[in-house]
Amino acid sequence: MDKKIKIPLSRPDITEKEINAVLEVLKTPYLSLGPKLIEFEQKFAQYIGVKHAIAVSSGTAALHLALLSLGIGENDAVITTPFSFIASANCILYVRATPIFIDIDPNTYNIDPDLIEEYIENNCDLDQQSGNPIDKKFGKRIKALLPVHIFGLPCDMDRIMHIAEKYNLFVIEDACEAIGAEYKGRKIGASGNLATFAFYPNKQITTGEGGMIVTNNNKTALLCRSLRNQGRDEIGGWLDHKNLGYNYRISEINCALGIVQLDRIEELLEKREIVASTYNDVLKNTVKIPEKINGAKRSWFVYVVCLPEKYSGLDRDRIIEQLIEKGIGCNKYFPPIHFQKFYKYLFGKKISNYKITESIAQRTLALPFHSNIEKAQIQYVCKILKEII
Repeated sequence: MDKKIKIPLSRPDITEKEINAVLEVLKTPYLSLGPKLIEFEQKFAQYIGVKHAIAVSSGTAALHLALLSLGIGENDAVITTPFSFIASANCILYVRATPIFIDIDPNTYNIDPDLIEEYIENNCDLDQQSGNPIDKKFGKRIKALLPVHIFGLPCDMDRIMHIAEKYNLFVIEDACEAIGAEYKGRKIGASGNLATFAFYPNKQITTGEGGMIVTNNNKTALLCRSLRNQGRDEIGGWLDHKNLGYNYRISEINCALGIVQLDRIEELLEKREIVASTYNDVLKNTVKIPEKINGAKRSWFVYVVCLPEKYSGLDRDRIIEQLIEKGIGCNKYFPPIHFQKFYKYLFGKKISNYKITESIAQRTLALPFHSNIEKAQIQYVCKILKEII
């Protein structure tokens, strides 16, 4: 960490309960594929309200296996957002499919369902047998929607599920930033065919490194369990491999940590809500604060504001530099995925301009945010930001 940083951008909330749980695992002979894995998966599935949860090594691994388990491959395309962490789109490339980006809503920063439908109507022919859209530009069959609940704010899942049903598409919810969020009273992750979660240290709950796939489909769950464990069949021997799989296992140590964090989740979410509310109260007349949406309950992942247009691009970056000089951890969230060098190399002119994403991305600013940040620290951050602006 930069020595100048006195208020870090993020920090996990770890107590003696988590430390003791990890130590207890180290006293057992089980460090992988043991009882803590089963317990963590069962408790997580119950929390989300689904039949199955499959723990893996990261949220990225969860996304990869979700796509593989649906049979998505090189002749297919998946619609997603260009405004997200890069793993949301990379996982599509992992299975040799093509990501098709759709711009975002200017208020929620989530993928805009109206633009999804508009894109399909204007750029695709419908396959008469499957009902799937065939993208005329890429020559690929669109097989799935991959909405991202950005910054913990639920997407418009009613509209997304309607579009999926209309065009016979799978839905993979990227809920890696949204554990605990709700849409119309239902936990995020329970609407699509599958959903994925992540537990990196800056998330609402952490396992250090780790992720989770959730689904109500028995066959999909069985396949994901096989794929995470080198393709082994659950009823076969250790050296019997039914599928081409991966080492995406998660350790018992991670799971023990996750169990305690999940037990504390309401406490952790409430603490983050208080921090966000404090920021909102101080900054509401200075910058665009995160939106509230009817019927949606946000789970606070990061605290991201949007600066006025005159502070776009390089001016925003200078503000970040000045905040860091004052000991304040901050960052831009997120650079557009289609601006990443290898996306430009792979797709060139086939990637369109996404004006809303590009405008918002040049003005976003993530401020220090975690469960135990002190009110005086928040006030200091806001004071310095106001002075710089």
